[in-house]
Amino acid sequence: MKTIRVVAAIIYKDGKIFATQRGYGAYKDYWEFPGGKIEAGETPEQALIREIKEELATTIRPERFVMTVEYDYPEFHLSMDCFICSIVEGEPELLEHESASWLSSDHLSDVDWLPADLFIVDRLKQME
Repeated sequence: MKTIRVVAAIIYKDGKIFATQRGYGAYKDYWEFPGGKIEAGETPEQALIREIKEELATTIRPERFVMTVEYDYPEFHLSMDCFICSIVEGEPELLEHESASWLSSDHLSDVDWLPADLFIVDRLKQME
């Protein structure tokens, strides 16, 4: 099975976490932590900064590694490095996603997360 290496940003601001809703593909309408594929020669942190700039026109700073999620989707194996991030410049602008929301920790379960992202939600709840 093909492995896809990606990164995910857990962006905190004013006690809330930024979540995005996919507007395309097989998992359209599911919610996720923004991020994307790691390109050849990039560190996970570099990939995360680039992806958030491309997807949300925002500059972030990865602050702390949280976990790596390993998850088998029917089509591929996902390996996702997840980082807590802060915004350095800009406000998230939806360039690729259908919708977005700032969720407080007690409302993280209010949206329909992608299966792999549920592991992040569970970890964030444990960290409270």
